[in-house]
Amino acid sequence: MSFSSETKAELCRERLSHLECTQAEAYGVLLFCNIFTPWEVRITTRSPDFAQRLPKLFQRAFEITFDQMPQEGELEGKLTFLCSDRKKIARMLDTFGYSVETAVFQHINYAALEEPLSKAAFLRGAFLAGGSVTDPKKRYHLEIATTHYYVHRELQALLPELELHPKETNRKSNYITYFKQSEAIADVLTTIGAPLAAMEVMNAKVEKNLMNGVNRRLNCDVANVDKSVQAAQIQIEAIRRLEQRGELAGLPEKLRETAELRVANPELSLVQLAELCSPPVTKSCLNHRLRKLLELGKAENQMG
Repeated sequence: MSFSSETKAELCRERLSHLECTQAEAYGVLLFCNIFTPWEVRITTRSPDFAQRLPKLFQRAFEITFDQMPQEGELEGKLTFLCSDRKKIARMLDTFGYSVETAVFQHINYAALEEPLSKAAFLRGAFLAGGSVTDPKKRYHLEIATTHYYVHRELQALLPELELHPKETNRKSNYITYFKQSEAIADVLTTIGAPLAAMEVMNAKVEKNLMNGVNRRLNCDVANVDKSVQAAQIQIEAIRRLEQRGELAGLPEKLRETAELRVANPELSLVQLAELCSPPVTKSCLNHRLRKLLELGKAENQMG
C-alpha cells in the first residue's frame, strides 16, 4: 500500500460525528470529485477505505443512498459511485445553499464553512476525492487537483484561514494546489485528521537530516584522509630522495627516526605517528620534523 493510500485509510477512520462536519466533508468530496452537476454525481476512487466510507458519509450528510456503487467485495481498481436521481442531487444542493435552477456549482460557498472544524472537514473531503501525498522517504509533495478554476482559486483563499499556505500550478487540464515543505505537509495532514501520517513525514525529515549529517561528516573524513595520504606520499618521496643521495644516514637522530617511521607507516595520521616516537612527541613537533625533511629533500633535489 502506498503512503497516500495509507494516509487516506487513516483519514477514513475518522468518526462521522457532528452533522456540520460530516456535511462539510461531503461538500469537499463533491467539489473535488469527477462529476458534480444537477443531473449527475460521479465519484471514482482507487482507495478501498474511501469507498467504504462514502456510503456512510452521504447517508449521514444527506440521508441518501447512491444509485450505483461497487458490488460487495469489489475493492480493487477504479471504484465508481453514481447518483443521477434529481431529488437526491437537489437535496445535496440545498444543503449548501444552491438550487437546481440557479446553482453555481464550481464555486465554494464560504457560508457553509464558517467554523474551523468545518473548514478542516471540507479539506479532508477534498483530499480524499482529489488529493495525494508522496512517500516522504522519497520526496515531499502533497497536492489536491480539480478541473474547476474557481474552486481551485477559492480553495487557495480558504486555506490561509487554517494557517495553511499552499502553492499552485497547472498540469494539463487540472489546477493543482500543492505543498512542498515537510512542515507544511505535516500541518495539512494534522489539520485534516491524519496525525500518524504527519508524524511519518516529520520522522522521515529527521532521518534525512541525520543521514545528510553523517554523509557530510563521512565526506569530510574521506577528504581529510585523502589529504593525509597525499601529504604522506610527498613526505616519503622527499625521504627517498635523501636516501638515494646518501644524506639520510647523516641526519640528526630525531629526523632519522621520523623518516623511518613515516616510510614504515604511510597510512598513519600525524597524531598516530607522533605516538610511535621514542619518546612520544606532540603533533606539532612531528609536523615540524616532517617539514624539515621536506625542505631537505627539495633542496637536494634542486641541487641534483
